[in-house]
Amino acid sequence: MSQHLDATSAGVRQEHHRRTLFQHTPHPHQPINVNLIFEAEKACGNFNQRVAVWMTEVFQAMPTFWLIMAWIVLWIIANATIVHFDPLPWPLLLALASVPQLPLMIVIMVGQGLLGRQQELQSTEQYNTTIKTYHDIEQIMAHLSAQDEEILRQTQMITQLLKANGISAEQFATTPLPTIKLNEMSTDQASETPQ
Repeated sequence: MSQHLDATSAGVRQEHHRRTLFQHTPHPHQPINVNLIFEAEKACGNFNQRVAVWMTEVFQAMPTFWLIMAWIVLWIIANATIVHFDPLPWPLLLALASVPQLPLMIVIMVGQGLLGRQQELQSTEQYNTTIKTYHDIEQIMAHLSAQDEEILRQTQMITQLLKANGISAEQFATTPLPTIKLNEMSTDQASETPQ
């Protein structure tokens, strides 16, 4: 008995596979969290990379800008009113402000390159996700086309069956379909049940 059931279920499975309208082929791209990858890359970075990222984050912040601006304004005000330690073209101020700029510029450029890696990862992931979406849309369109073809085939088959039985398409379209009201159906079912 169980062999008969197995053979029957195998036949049903084969019939199911034969009658499938569309075979979906998934896109191989699996979405990834690029923030986790970026954080892992930052954690694996060497000492110089960590210093460059830290300095970039410090020097690209607005509080740092306001601190430097306050320092320059206070320097000029103090020099003009209280103590005259730096004459008017302020060579000491210019030296103190200019000398660190070159190394800081290089460190900030390195840090921005390292921090820009996150945008590169996000851009690549967005591109791959977009390609996967296009692939899925193409799969949906192909599935809909297969369904359209099947509906047309079944419509032609129904039309041929109607013609074979002497019923025209117009006659079939104008014949009202039988309607059964829900309360009538429940009354009929109640009368059919054995007491």
